[in-house]
Amino acid sequence: MTRAFPAAPLALAVALAGPATWAETAPQMQIQPDTSYRIIVDSDDRPEGPQTINGCELAADASCPGIDLSHQDLSGMVLDGADLRGAILTRADLSGASLKGADLSGADLRGADLGKAFLQGLVARGADLTGASLDYSRMAGADFSGSDLTAASLEAVWANKAKFVGCRIVAANLAEAKFYHADLAEAHLAANNIRFAIWEGVHMENCEGCPVDW
Repeated sequence: MTRAFPAAPLALAVALAGPATWAETAPQMQIQPDTSYRIIVDSDDRPEGPQTINGCELAADASCPGIDLSHQDLSGMVLDGADLRGAILTRADLSGASLKGADLSGADLRGADLGKAFLQGLVARGADLTGASLDYSRMAGADFSGSDLTAASLEAVWANKAKFVGCRIVAANLAEAKFYHADLAEAHLAANNIRFAIWEGVHMENCEGCPVDW
């Protein structure tokens, strides 16, 4: 009498057959790519020519008072003569930008980067430049009267004949700054790094904390 045995479980069959046999008999699975999500392409390229941000075409002589440009990359832009009074430029990147003769009076420039910018003749009366970086910028004849430069960095700036009348300059970095014939009348200075700064011909009438014995 012949006894019938149940079929061996698949695992046992695989073990007995060996890897070669399993590779031949195993079903071939096709893995399809998941295309249900949107592919994001990251690019640092910026379009050439003037940019339009928040309805304003940013170029020389642009008129955009009060515009919000916070955190925008405006590096290297030519904004000579632009009207940016009261603009919000918090932490904006203006490094290497040209703002000759532009008007930023009352602008919010807290934490903005204006390193190596061209600021000759800039008008920034009453602007808030707390924590801003203006390192190595050229600001001959610029007018910062009444501005707040607390904790700002002006290392090695060229500020000849610039106006800082009534400015608050506290805990700022003024190392190697050139203030030839600048006007600091009525300004308030305290706890600044003035190592190797040049104060030749600076007007310091009623200035609190100015290095009058320089």
